[in-house]
Amino acid sequence: MIRVLIADDEPLMRAGIKAILGTADDIELVAEAGDGHEALQAVRERRVDVAVLDIRMPRMDGLACARELKTLAPSVRVVMLTTFGEDENIVRALSDGAAGFLLKDSAPEELLRAVRAVHNGEAYLSPMVTSRVVGMVATSGQPKRQEAQRAVAGLTEREVEVLALLGQGMSNADVGAKLHMSEATVKTYVSRLLAKLGLTNRVQAALLARDAGLAN
Repeated sequence: MIRVLIADDEPLMRAGIKAILGTADDIELVAEAGDGHEALQAVRERRVDVAVLDIRMPRMDGLACARELKTLAPSVRVVMLTTFGEDENIVRALSDGAAGFLLKDSAPEELLRAVRAVHNGEAYLSPMVTSRVVGMVATSGQPKRQEAQRAVAGLTEREVEVLALLGQGMSNADVGAKLHMSEATVKTYVSRLLAKLGLTNRVQAALLARDAGLAN
């Protein structure tokens, strides 16, 4: 079972998320919170695999909560709920370790896919969010291409191939099929890449690949 916490200051939104999660046999809702402080307290009191956080909440928002979770419970994977117009915060949250992003008006099955994907160590960005994030990073110029290229200079040829495919948004299964490797081997490569590059998750790796010109 995937143990999920949801944090949103709108009771109606929490109820909707709870109802969606309740349709899945492999997902269990273990805690609800109205802000980031309550979410952190819930994580202290019980085991949580995935935290679904609203990016905007009173007292402590999803961004601050994700930062705290990196120290408090680094094994907890974060899916951030967002709305249009939050591009800058989305890019910030990527740096804070969020592994998934969904628009609040996404289809219910997208939430289930996101929870399962991040629990499996993969990244999940809804298509609309992906295009906005990549566009935002491209126009901001941060990190600069030269910096990204220096970061990947120490990788092996195979590691560069894996990173380039992550930059194209491929799952572990897709990368394995493309490079004729088992999914377990791909997971090992991804973990090694993140450690070598000092990154937290696959989303950051994908953005670095794009900055370095590997995923064009």
